[in-house]
Amino acid sequence: MDALLDMRLDRTRPLREQVYAVLRERILTGGFEPGAAVDEKAIATRLQVSRTPVHEAVKKLADEGLLQVRAQSGTTVAPLDRRQIEQAHVIRRALEGESARQAALRITPAWLNRLADIQLLHAAAIERRAYADAIAQDDAFHRTITEISDYPMLWRAIEISKAQLDRCRHLTIPLEGRGAATLAEHQAIVDALGRGDPEDSAAAMRRHLDGAQAKTLEYLDALLAEPAQ
Repeated sequence: MDALLDMRLDRTRPLREQVYAVLRERILTGGFEPGAAVDEKAIATRLQVSRTPVHEAVKKLADEGLLQVRAQSGTTVAPLDRRQIEQAHVIRRALEGESARQAALRITPAWLNRLADIQLLHAAAIERRAYADAIAQDDAFHRTITEISDYPMLWRAIEISKAQLDRCRHLTIPLEGRGAATLAEHQAIVDALGRGDPEDSAAAMRRHLDGAQAKTLEYLDALLAEPAQ
């Protein structure tokens, strides 16, 4: 919870969304570990806000499966759950495959330039081992494809469904070769989009997500197999 001490909220913007973003980022990056207690009153005090925006943020995170709220035992960070991660992958694979298919029909040179810029920023972040920045550029790549597809609402559905995947992504991105593999898979998607080929674009996206999922499950299985300390 000490990490919250450094946060400064913008009082001119809705506090509920800011508190939600702060807590979600801490959960995804491991700042709040699985099983950790989440004290709404303490969080409100640290962030110098009322209990209301904190309670609303907690409810939203519980709906995403990132928090567990139990009447008798309080609120805790949800454990990593293999089944939820598998389900999230199925949802994301379907939505992003279709997003890439539609984007191939609408791609323009300007959009291709935008994706190329994201690739450069992503590569630079990996080179610096700035993994939080690398994940932000990874998200920007996938979000931009939903924008190209002209179905921008897809990204919100994808973002919610991939919350459990994101927790693992922060764990696996430092693995040797993972960043380079992601960049190569993204480039394959860009190449297919540049050809205006809907089927190849969808297939390249699915291959990318399947490869990431395989590494995620491999890492997660090894993690869960470790004896408790």
